[in-house]
Amino acid sequence: MKLLVTIALTCALFSKAYPLDCVTCEGPGPCSQTETCPASQTKCVSFTAAVTLGEILTEKKKSCATPAQCLSGSLNGGIFMATINTQCCDSDLCNNQEPPALPESSTNGKKCFTCTASGDCTSTLECKGSEDSCFKSSGGKVKGCASQSFCSGALNAGRGAIVDLNCCEGNMCNNALRIGQSILFLLLVPLASFFLFN
Repeated sequence: MKLLVTIALTCALFSKAYPLDCVTCEGPGPCSQTETCPASQTKCVSFTAAVTLGEILTEKKKSCATPAQCLSGSLNGGIFMATINTQCCDSDLCNNQEPPALPESSTNGKKCFTCTASGDCTSTLECKGSEDSCFKSSGGKVKGCASQSFCSGALNAGRGAIVDLNCCEGNMCNNALRIGQSILFLLLVPLASFFLFN
């Protein structure tokens, strides 16, 4: 019996970790493409990102991911909302599922400052669902509520940050300075979730 336990432990210690194979594609529907993941990406991921800016735009994607990228959440700027719903798994070709876009959530009691389309940044926004932080962009031109996953930068991990957010945790902690908005920046913020896994 001791010999079997010793052999099993030795095999476990010296066995080679094989890379994970994941389904990879963009868009809804069945996927037939696969990829072998780099050693740092130990999860297969399937995600649905949605941006509401006048209309709802949705993107679905399947690929390899790091554990830090297995997060879901929302970024709410009042005049736009970006959400991402991520499902991760850790066996070969396990990411065939298509998670739905995150559903509309009810308010959670937290409030943050937001900017209107006219550039008035003194408006109050009621946060929803998992939005537990207030944010403002590094230039202060966009403000609102965010889930911790957006604030931590984990959704951009290894992909290069597209938007630099400054987050805080108290009610109305993202101050109310009046700053004119850049329409280009407003378009980049909600589209950030579309490029998280590129």
